[in-house]
Amino acid sequence: MSETAAPAQTSPTQEADITSALGRRSVVLVGMMGAGKSTIGRRLAARLHLPFLDADIEIEAAAGMSIPDIFEAHGEPHFRDGEARVIARLLDGGPAVIATGGGAFMREETRNRIRDKAVSIWLKADVEIIMKRVKRRADRPLLQTEDPMATVSRLLEAREPVYRTADLTIGSRDVPHDRIVDECIDALRARLCVGSPSAQPTTDGISVTP
Repeated sequence: MSETAAPAQTSPTQEADITSALGRRSVVLVGMMGAGKSTIGRRLAARLHLPFLDADIEIEAAAGMSIPDIFEAHGEPHFRDGEARVIARLLDGGPAVIATGGGAFMREETRNRIRDKAVSIWLKADVEIIMKRVKRRADRPLLQTEDPMATVSRLLEAREPVYRTADLTIGSRDVPHDRIVDECIDALRARLCVGSPSAQPTTDGISVTP
């Protein structure tokens, strides 16, 4: 199940350079729920003329049930096992832009596969941004608690050291989506085409992890 969004106005040469440098690798977006992985992923895929794949949608299709229902019926460990299998399959499918669930990158096996078969981008969002985007949604099993903000804060504290190991970091914030996509393109080009492997932070919060 893949989709390619309508292309935006872009620099064909710049983006062709990136897809050429990727070869058979994918671009994988990681980060917390509400960071914009699916929204940015669709637009980034359009810019790079690659398929877009949402791991959560693929998991639901494979299981024949929604993620909240998987959590309720089988528990989180069962869900995480299925998530790891689905992401492994997506990574084996050739170049694409893949949006992953918030906890997917926490599994070492999945991180290793992403490292070997993709370039990873952490969309970094703070608690306020995350809560603003997810507070009205009922499809977040990990937020079905008495204090969702405290839950998000705990998850961020536990996950950020792992997210930080992604190849690239882009700040997810309240700016036009295309600006975030532009920053992803610039960071990918610096990583794959012209940049050195050392960290290269910029004023817009882009960084390249060694």
